[in-house]
Amino acid sequence: MQLIALFALISALLGAAPSSRAQAQTPTQSPAQSPTQSPDGAQAPATKWNLVWFDEFNGADGSRLDKSKWVYDIGSDAWGNNEEECYTDRPENSVIRGGNLVIMARKESLMCAKGPDKPYTSARIKTEGLFSQAYGRFEARIKVPRGQGMWPAFWMLGDDITKVGWPASGEIDIMEIIGKDPSTAYGSLHGPGYNGSRGYRGEYRLPGSVEFADAFHTFAIEWEPNVVRFYVDDDLYATQTPKKLPPDGKWVFDHPFFIILNCAVGGSWPGSPDATTQFPQEMLVDYVRVYKRAE
Repeated sequence: MQLIALFALISALLGAAPSSRAQAQTPTQSPAQSPTQSPDGAQAPATKWNLVWFDEFNGADGSRLDKSKWVYDIGSDAWGNNEEECYTDRPENSVIRGGNLVIMARKESLMCAKGPDKPYTSARIKTEGLFSQAYGRFEARIKVPRGQGMWPAFWMLGDDITKVGWPASGEIDIMEIIGKDPSTAYGSLHGPGYNGSRGYRGEYRLPGSVEFADAFHTFAIEWEPNVVRFYVDDDLYATQTPKKLPPDGKWVFDHPFFIILNCAVGGSWPGSPDATTQFPQEMLVDYVRVYKRAE
């Protein structure tokens, strides 16, 4: 009986211990970044960051986005790039599952709420009107979809875009990956004089035959006055400053930006899906976190 009681006590103690998932639901702050050097020789300072905004996507399976943090972009005709999807707010295209936000790209044609019908559906969400910030560390842990024509992205636009338009508002692409180049992540800045294909871009390539769709990776920027540093899994791979701008370029990264997550299908850069692309495809987002420099 004493042995049975001991086993019961051990089981009770183990059952009372919080899981690692529960412990991770409310992060406190990012660890200091060790000084690292990007391929262009730029050095990053060791910095401590205080958490100011986050979404861990830890709702019950089947639940929807937190409306106090995110809104949906809807339709097919306002995005440029010759994309081939209609963005919706349906649970078929975005839902919480397994502690992740799941953005699902599907091969289906439906009556698009805004714009012409397209052969695919997906989701695009943003914090516009709810949260924006100038400067800080912006990061997300993401597992990207796989296949020709897929174009997942984690990025930001200046919150003055409705007043000044694009590219005057500025654009920061923290992560873009295209299906035909599955081992390379791109981080870019776009602004007046360096937009579209003239964007101011860095590249991070995984070794060997490893692809980003094989596992989760953390994509981040550290943005301070007159500098934006780009990271994959805390490896610094590009540092952008006004000194690198073309002669007709203007640095516009000095005001608040809002966050966007989306999974585009097709477009001028990735090209269309082909017979090898399997649907549905899923973009999994474990969390999004935003920090400010600790004073």
